[in-house]
Amino acid sequence: MKTLLALASLTLGAAHAADLRIYPSFSEVREPVTSTGTTLSVALPQEAWAGVIPGSLDLEGLAFDSAIQRLDPNWLSSLEGKTVYLRRQNGTGPAQVEPVTLIRARDLLVRDAQGRYFNVNYEDLQFDVLPPVNPQSPSQALVFNLPRAGSGTLSYLTRSVTWAPRYTLKASAAGANLAGLADIRNGSALPYDVKNTELYAGDVNVQAVTTSLTAADAVMESRAFAAPAPAPKIEGGGELRGLYKYTLSTAFTLPANSVVTLPFVTPKLTLFERFAGLNTYFSPGPREGTLDRAYRFKADDRLPAGPITVREDGRIVGQTQISETRKGGEVEFTVGDDPDVAYTRTVQTVSQSKDPKGNVTKTTYRVTYALENSKARAIRAEITERVGGRRIIIDNAAPVQNEGRAVLKVDLPAAGKVTRSFTVVVDNS
Repeated sequence: MKTLLALASLTLGAAHAADLRIYPSFSEVREPVTSTGTTLSVALPQEAWAGVIPGSLDLEGLAFDSAIQRLDPNWLSSLEGKTVYLRRQNGTGPAQVEPVTLIRARDLLVRDAQGRYFNVNYEDLQFDVLPPVNPQSPSQALVFNLPRAGSGTLSYLTRSVTWAPRYTLKASAAGANLAGLADIRNGSALPYDVKNTELYAGDVNVQAVTTSLTAADAVMESRAFAAPAPAPKIEGGGELRGLYKYTLSTAFTLPANSVVTLPFVTPKLTLFERFAGLNTYFSPGPREGTLDRAYRFKADDRLPAGPITVREDGRIVGQTQISETRKGGEVEFTVGDDPDVAYTRTVQTVSQSKDPKGNVTKTTYRVTYALENSKARAIRAEITERVGGRRIIIDNAAPVQNEGRAVLKVDLPAAGKVTRSFTVVVDNS
């Protein structure tokens, strides 16, 4: 007698309860599962399966003897050999509906009452039963053989659900403030009713898998969904082995192919500075050009890496990327050239020393910057030159090895000019 195994089936094609641990480049999905028999079957739509990281599926709290992954046919395949209905448009008259037999679901081959075979479009077919979402898409099935019934947690890693912070720095004559948003992206055809959500910021390495941009991803990039009311709030959750955890205060829905945006952080700025900056490397030749529009700030909260938009008096003046920054860490960046602040750089060789073979071993340079501010207001200019060599002396500072930094900080008056110099000794003896 053949033993019949009880089969508990979990289909993940509709919105379902889950816990999400979301990282910048992947997520861990944790699903509660229960089997009343010795077989647990989990079906995942093919579109969602494309984002799953191979080797990441696990069943926690429920022992199993083996697991088999297989590709199940799509819903239409179950109708092969059965009657469906074909809608045909004959000229300008009313459409006619006739019964046909579905021969092959793969290419929608049908046979009419006269025994003729032909291919049709899915949009022209009608059915006696309600079709599922994506009826032409196959699904991946994962079947666990269990020693006994019970409950556990199915977990897997997916590239389809990620999050990223983004910031806006709003500045004016009165000061500046910084605000962050968190974009939670679901690029799969699988919606989630999320019970517990954790966001993690930091560098986490998992198996590298390259996936192509799917049609679902394209839809995701062009659509955004608002979080349902009441919208959850993001709260700090502390540090975890170099990662920083945030939690969402309430459950929320993450629709398929969506972006849910939530307010993230609003830190207080303990330092804010605007200046014209130049960061360059030393060379003995002359140069001229313009300085960059630069900003510097410190915040009283940790900032995960992300893009930042700068607004001055409500207008966008630039965008860039900031690195992950500790609480109280300094953030410095530029957002483009400032054509009103120009410089001319000249270099004079003051002295040289040579070894008995005539090779230059030590050179002293005098570097001069002539700065000109064309603005009708004063501005601060900061220039940093990095100098390489075995032993470097800059002005009267202590000698350093491999790389030195020469820094000029100058307050330029409105419509004014200022000249500043420094000396550099490069000793390669």
